[in-house]
Amino acid sequence: MSTTDPVPVVIAGAGSTGATAALLLARRGIPTIIVDRRADELTHPAAHVIHGRSLEIWREADPALAEEISGLAPPIESVNLIRWCSDLNGPPLGEIDLASRPEQLARVRSHSDFLVSHVGQHQLMPVLWSALDDEPLVDFRRSTRVEHVEQHGDAVTATMSTGEEVTARYIVGADGSNSDLRESAGIEIHGPVLARMGSAFFRAPGLYPADARPLLSWIYQPNFAGVMIAHADDHYVLMNTYLHPDQDVATSREAFWARTLPAVLGEGPQVDIVSTGTWTMTSQTAEVFRRGRLILAGDAAHRFPHTGGYGLNSGVQDAHNIAWKLDAILGGAATDRLLDTYEVERRPVIDLFARHSVANHFHLDSATKYFGVRNTMLQRATTAMSRRPLSLLPGRIAAPLAERVTRAGLARTRILESTGWRARRVRDLVAGNIPGQLAHFVSTGLEYGYRYDGPLIASEPGEREPAIGSDDVVEYRPTTKPGARLPHTVIDTPDGPRSSLELVDPRPTTLTVFTADAAQWTEVLDLATTAVAPLTTHVVDLRDATSPETAADLYGVGTLGAVVVRADGHVIWRTDRHARAGGPELLDTIRRRWLPFFPDEPAG
Repeated sequence: MSTTDPVPVVIAGAGSTGATAALLLARRGIPTIIVDRRADELTHPAAHVIHGRSLEIWREADPALAEEISGLAPPIESVNLIRWCSDLNGPPLGEIDLASRPEQLARVRSHSDFLVSHVGQHQLMPVLWSALDDEPLVDFRRSTRVEHVEQHGDAVTATMSTGEEVTARYIVGADGSNSDLRESAGIEIHGPVLARMGSAFFRAPGLYPADARPLLSWIYQPNFAGVMIAHADDHYVLMNTYLHPDQDVATSREAFWARTLPAVLGEGPQVDIVSTGTWTMTSQTAEVFRRGRLILAGDAAHRFPHTGGYGLNSGVQDAHNIAWKLDAILGGAATDRLLDTYEVERRPVIDLFARHSVANHFHLDSATKYFGVRNTMLQRATTAMSRRPLSLLPGRIAAPLAERVTRAGLARTRILESTGWRARRVRDLVAGNIPGQLAHFVSTGLEYGYRYDGPLIASEPGEREPAIGSDDVVEYRPTTKPGARLPHTVIDTPDGPRSSLELVDPRPTTLTVFTADAAQWTEVLDLATTAVAPLTTHVVDLRDATSPETAADLYGVGTLGAVVVRADGHVIWRTDRHARAGGPELLDTIRRRWLPFFPDEPAG
């Protein structure tokens, strides 16, 4: 069967990235076909950190969707403990209490209508898939893969695993870390392998008291080292590392975890295993994010360690960046060259997130080195097992060798079971270094502070570094520097109080101008409509903010200046000058930076 009339977009992969892209495009009136190899939603949670920025993006797709996802999260006060321990029932080596600084939490609450949330991917995906099913503009096909892609002229033909051929204007490859589309396009992915990981998702009622359940527990024992993540309804994920694919954790997963969980958790709680899995922890990025009409997004374009929670959230950001640009192109307002800015803008942000995730992974060593556990050594051992001569060993020899190497690496953890002065000294050293791990778990500065650079962004004179993020990882400092996400403030509207982000005009050809001098900026810009066609402007009056003085301080352009924002809520230009002085500069910026992508004639 062949579909001859091109659909606008085919999306391969209905994970969080692909589903977000389909829902954002539907919000813009663009039909999509989205396929996924699975018949049912993911039940083994591979991610659990949902950034407030992701919820803002989902709100753009559908406010009810964002509220539903946000409503799945437990109160932040109940997921505040990060614990290091050797025995789950004994005294911890140390803790970080994320709720111990109420003044910081108050600041974080002021940055968005949403907080960073703890929602397991097994909870998230049913909500996203239900939204796909309910959206008339989305043709969602389960148990289907894109097996082959052929590009020709202004279209691409996708051959499905069902035998159907679908012609589309563009195809988004969101088909995961082992992307078939990336490989079929000959796009290589580069970066280090950090570790092999095994995991079990299980239910254990009564493992902790309800009021003292850590969100994360880093566990170090002579026969096991790993991290346990608490999920809803007494569910947990326990992860560990292994060195060779023929070890039991990979080849006999159910049996391995059936004997390992009681050993690690203790014999008390009843444990019911839901699912098990393995994956490779890497920090890898595709050599290009786009090849012709194929656009890679999410894990297909970049992989992160789990230390930071950037995988799922960066994929949602990718989809957001792609959606408005495809809208502009498919609507005939922009040329195909607009998609070139996707990689220009996203790659530096991805690199920033990757550096932070990898730094988190290795910075754990500063606390664990005192009892002989180092991620640096783990990476060396992992690399050695995958290279000659060790890679030539048969599995029946290599797997026991890997077990012995692992036990040797964990041998010094026995001191944590002791009570002598050396053990007390080790515990004191570990505890003293745990507060320094805070940036691993609180990264509001990157969550909201990542910034874009490139031809669409009017970087300010004298700025030496690429506009990609805050220097401070933990603290977000709201800014209207070009490239930044527009800071959230509350504005009174006829429909009630709304976030400034909700007032950004979503049309790709409209630039939203936030100013406390709305009348003057409106007058100046209305006189220049033909000069910037087909682009238009929409003015939002900051004097309608619930606190105009606070908004003026937040936006940093005084009572006469303006902040100009594009469809995805990122600032492209700002000035503190009045409209008659700053207006000509804005118009010149639009002509130079935007009109080459938005010619005043229908795009082909």
